[in-house]
Amino acid sequence: MKRLYAVVKGRVQGVGYRASVSRRIVTLASITGYVRNLHDGSVEVLAEGTEDMLEQVLKIINEGSFLSSVDDVDVKYYDVTGEYSDFSVKY
Repeated sequence: MKRLYAVVKGRVQGVGYRASVSRRIVTLASITGYVRNLHDGSVEVLAEGTEDMLEQVLKIINEGSFLSSVDDVDVKYYDVTGEYSDFSVKY
């Protein structure tokens, strides 16, 4: 198990990005964490799960939503903390 922390830049706010990403990630087995907007116009994604599942998360956050345009994804990996029980949109 690992923790993925990503900051997504591009046209990712006001275009259904968080809802689309969250809806797709919750279908993955045992992924916990959140997605939320940051004040600078980027989106933060924190996800915990197996390395295989986190590869799927990374694919999802790079694809985004129909109206979004992902320019850059800065990804870091950490040890899992287990502090989340599900995956959700944070406001």
